[in-house]
Amino acid sequence: MYTVKETAEKLNMSEHTIRYYTDCDLIPTLERGENNQRLFNEKSINWLIGIQHLKACGMTIKDIKNYVSLSLQGDSTIEERYDIYRNLQEVAKVQLEEAQKRVEFLDYKVNLYEDIMADKVSDPTNPSTW
Repeated sequence: MYTVKETAEKLNMSEHTIRYYTDCDLIPTLERGENNQRLFNEKSINWLIGIQHLKACGMTIKDIKNYVSLSLQGDSTIEERYDIYRNLQEVAKVQLEEAQKRVEFLDYKVNLYEDIMADKVSDPTNPSTW
């Protein structure tokens, strides 16, 4: 069993975030010790890791709570959970394409400025040199 502090160190999360997630009832395997201290077992750790990933994918706490609820219902909700992940996957693919376009634009600009600084080209970005 791990305390909030130990869990935070293990998962590289803030203690505040872990407490917030437990207060939102997102960790169904959470146990309580003396003085109502939060205690985490390996299953609780796995829930937190899953929540970290879902949060990183842009899911809201409300949506994560729904996912947790579906998971607890078992195999009868597999298709619903699959749909959640497919939707997240599609959103991530669009974001990746947009990020790739930004990287390409920045690569172009960095290369242009490197050429300008190396006196290979005049500065086409500065209207005063046109």
